[in-house]
Amino acid sequence: MSVIGKTSRLMIVRDSDQGFYLDAGPKIGEILLPTRYIPDLAEEDPEQGDEVEVFVYRDSEDRPIATTEKPIAEVGQYALFEVVDTRKNTGAFLDWGLPKDLLLPYREQATPVRVGEKIVARVTIDQRSERIMATTKMNRYLNDSAPMVAEGQKVSLLVYGKTDLGIQTVVNDQYAGLIFHSDAAEKEFQLGDQLEGYVRHVRPDGRLDISLEQPGYGRVTDLTTRILEALEAGGGQLDLGDKSSPEAIRERFGTSKKAFKQAVGALYRQRKIQIEPECIRLS
Repeated sequence: MSVIGKTSRLMIVRDSDQGFYLDAGPKIGEILLPTRYIPDLAEEDPEQGDEVEVFVYRDSEDRPIATTEKPIAEVGQYALFEVVDTRKNTGAFLDWGLPKDLLLPYREQATPVRVGEKIVARVTIDQRSERIMATTKMNRYLNDSAPMVAEGQKVSLLVYGKTDLGIQTVVNDQYAGLIFHSDAAEKEFQLGDQLEGYVRHVRPDGRLDISLEQPGYGRVTDLTTRILEALEAGGGQLDLGDKSSPEAIRERFGTSKKAFKQAVGALYRQRKIQIEPECIRLS
């Protein structure tokens, strides 16, 4: 397995004036960790035979090289990047946190990009040149065959687009997910937002319908616990009630007004709280 574009622990095979030379495997051989990065390893005080954690990419002369710096995303991951340059016949260049910018070739642009624009892209390897590059052609890489997730499962989300139906998300860096507008009406989403959600439904084509709230009874019980904790922290009173705005409820608990009312109703039936128009109180 190639270490190009990945963070790996590599063994120091020798020291030199230029830095440490590391063993990157039989295919790549020895690669340099330049001297300027060695102070970052001072706490480890590494020497020949020790392993150090580095990120491996290609420098401006296309040579594999190691760094202790961390990119915004590694090969196989999706993230929000800023376009910092474009060049005719080549493509765009993205700031990904390393000295050498990340190339987004013209052929890998789903739509043309401009300098200063922020876009969601996937870091990948060009199979022809074995160079690290970016792509915004999501459908080519998002796996829609038998996703290894179950309905109700908690997942990580990255917002990468919008359609007439809803908010497009990358699920667990692998799958295509959709939050329907009806489930997202109370929240504004921006490209690159990182969220947690739940798999509501796995479609026959393998794509995922996503909910921001835990489905079923588990959602209610989790929220009732948090409401009780907020009541106790507030001296027995919480300034949210039936007439509170959806925005105020979402800001306080990160949930919809509907889910909040279901949880409050459950607490009321258990005789743990008293409900007033503008607040709730512990019984």
